[in-house]
Amino acid sequence: MPSPVSVPESAAAIEINEFAPLDKAKAGSISFLASAKYRRLLESSEASAILLTEKERENCPSSITAIVVDDPYLAYAYLSHQFDLTPKGSGHIHPTALVSDAAQIGRDVTIEAYAVIEADAEVGDNAHIGAHCIVSEGAKVGEFTRLQHHVTLLHRVEVGTHCLIQSGTVIGSNGFGYAPLPEGKGWQPIAQTGRVKIGHYVEIGANCTIDRGAIEDTVIEDRAIIDNLVHLAHNVTIGRATALAAQIGIAGSTHVGANCSAGGQSGFTGHINIADNSHFTGQAMVTKGTTEAGLYSSGIPAQASGLWRKMVARIRKLDSLFERVDAIEKKLK
Repeated sequence: MPSPVSVPESAAAIEINEFAPLDKAKAGSISFLASAKYRRLLESSEASAILLTEKERENCPSSITAIVVDDPYLAYAYLSHQFDLTPKGSGHIHPTALVSDAAQIGRDVTIEAYAVIEADAEVGDNAHIGAHCIVSEGAKVGEFTRLQHHVTLLHRVEVGTHCLIQSGTVIGSNGFGYAPLPEGKGWQPIAQTGRVKIGHYVEIGANCTIDRGAIEDTVIEDRAIIDNLVHLAHNVTIGRATALAAQIGIAGSTHVGANCSAGGQSGFTGHINIADNSHFTGQAMVTKGTTEAGLYSSGIPAQASGLWRKMVARIRKLDSLFERVDAIEKKLK
């Protein structure tokens, strides 16, 4: 994907060595103005260059080089990689890594210390397997995919190309599948025979757990992004380019469409369908599917404690109030 940033010739002699917020930038910094509410910071900024729109160019001090772009935040996203300090792969296998002779390892693969690659696993060209990772039997890692330290891919999990999976994430754990035994004697586990299939250019945060399918597969489609501490239960499907923020839980067999988003701590019940382009604010409790695109919310935002207590007291009276109104309506008919 081409960068949307075109640097003017006048900026060719400027030395840039970091990104910085407008109010903390100094000589050698580049910053960006993505919202008019931060315009007040322009006048006092010491940045050498600023990414901004044509509309904001006239507000940029003459001492700062204005780099005009259509979308300053997107331009920042592209340019940020010029300052990325993430260590690059060595293209070698560390002597302490345990790699099965029956595994297939591509070209220029980095496998760091104490990683384990089991039999029949496949690791594509230029992939990067971090320290203490486990790529279990029959699992597949695509080209240019990076597993940070302590990632576990259990048996038959498939991860596409150009993915990033952050530390501590476990993919392919057993789903929560049990049948109740008679007379309250406990639970009979159900073998989880599906897989987890992850598409291309997917990013998954730290300490997530993604369960394998019970029969069919759990699926995450291309370019989805998932924040830290997210749990996807068995047979969940996440559509293309959908974004899930931290601490979300999605119960089994729920299908989330393409280009959706959900704020932190949202919860989804199982066996529902979420339409493409559905968006949920933080802490949404999603108990029914959606059939059309839109913004959805639930929950009550925090407020003064006294007001909250008063509201709860009134909520407790709703049932009796309903019965009284219902009785009155019946008399009027």
